[in-house]
Amino acid sequence: MIKGLHHNAYRCRDSEETRQFYEGFLGLPLVHTLRIEQTMTGRSTGAGVLHTFFQLDDGSCLAFFEAPDMPFEFKDQHDFDLHIALEVEPEVLDAMFAKGKAEGREVRGVSDHHFIRSIYFRDPNGYVIELTAKVAGRESAMDPAKNRAHDLLKAWQAGKRRPALATA
Repeated sequence: MIKGLHHNAYRCRDSEETRQFYEGFLGLPLVHTLRIEQTMTGRSTGAGVLHTFFQLDDGSCLAFFEAPDMPFEFKDQHDFDLHIALEVEPEVLDAMFAKGKAEGREVRGVSDHHFIRSIYFRDPNGYVIELTAKVAGRESAMDPAKNRAHDLLKAWQAGKRRPALATA
């Protein structure tokens, strides 16, 4: 079955600007870079694509593609639309909050979600990055036998407003 996450990949505006944030600010080492001139199916990538990988402590990676001559609409994302949540130790959460403020970065939080505490940044591409630290009791909050996750989903679905059907 699925063993874990190898990498999640996103577009980036500039590979070096992205490296400065993920390696320089967050501390995720750049572990692999791959220049792609042609896809595995033989399609040209034009001027080429650079694929970079930044590794988390568990061995998984956040990866980025810079494709200068392939249009991509970068836009600020709402947290509900897209965010990348990365787990840190509680003391690291507080240190990163202070570091972000000291560097003049937009930092939001600390948000208490009752099973985790979180802070939020934006990377140079507009993606929301959430750093999160577990709190006591988290195991119970994440146990579907105790948290009624399926029941709550079923109730949500039953009570959700449905779009009105168009009449002719």
